[in-house]
Amino acid sequence: MATDITLLWASGSHACWRVMIALEEKNLQGYNQKQLYFEKGEHKSKEVLEINPRGQLPAFKCGDLPLNESCAACFHLECKYKSQGTKLIPDCEEGRALILQRVFEVNALTEKSSSVLYYNWRVPEGERHDSAIKRNKEALTAELKLWEGYLQASSGFIVGKDFSMADVIVYPNVAYLFHYGLSEQRYPKLAEYYKGLMNRPSIKASWPPTWKNAPKQETLKDI
Repeated sequence: MATDITLLWASGSHACWRVMIALEEKNLQGYNQKQLYFEKGEHKSKEVLEINPRGQLPAFKCGDLPLNESCAACFHLECKYKSQGTKLIPDCEEGRALILQRVFEVNALTEKSSSVLYYNWRVPEGERHDSAIKRNKEALTAELKLWEGYLQASSGFIVGKDFSMADVIVYPNVAYLFHYGLSEQRYPKLAEYYKGLMNRPSIKASWPPTWKNAPKQETLKDI
C-alpha cells in the first residue's frame, strides 16, 4: 500500500521527521524514500524540484499528489488512512480543537528557535547586533516557558492521554531544541516529554541518523 508514497528527506529536519513519524504511526512502512544532504545542495536537485518547486525538503508525494508542507502531508495521511494504525485526531471536539491549536502554534516555536540558532547564517556579519541577539534569546525563552506550562499537567503527551497529531508535529521541534543543548534542568517538563517519547517505535525508527553519536551541541545551553 505504501509503494505509491515517495519521500525525499534530510536528517535533522524537523519537517521531514514529522512526515516520517506519521508514516510509521499509520503503518505505512515500505514507502519509496531517499535521504538527501543540504550541505551538498541536493535539496535543489531536479528530482526535488519536480515535486517541490521551492527546492525544500520534505518533497513528498502520495500517489500523484504532491504535499510539501509537512503538516499538510501529516493531516492528509491521517485523513486517507484514518482507520489504519494510530488514530491521530480524536472524534472529541474539544480534543480535536486543542490538537489543532498546538499544531499551528508550533510555528511560533519554530520561528523563535530558528532566529537564535541561525542568526549568524541569516544575517550578514556587518548587520549583526548584540541587541538583536539578546531580543531573539528573550523571545525564545518566553516561548519555551509557554510550552513548559502546557506540559505541567501532561500525561506524557502534548494533548490529552494519547499520542496524537500534536505529538507528531511538536515532538521533532522539542527534540531539535535538546539536540542543540537546551537545558533539561531549566525546562524539566519539556525534558520529561522529550525523554518519555524517545523510545516510541515510530520515533525510534525515524530518529535522525546524523544525530546518532554526534558531538554534543551547546548552542542553546544558556537559553
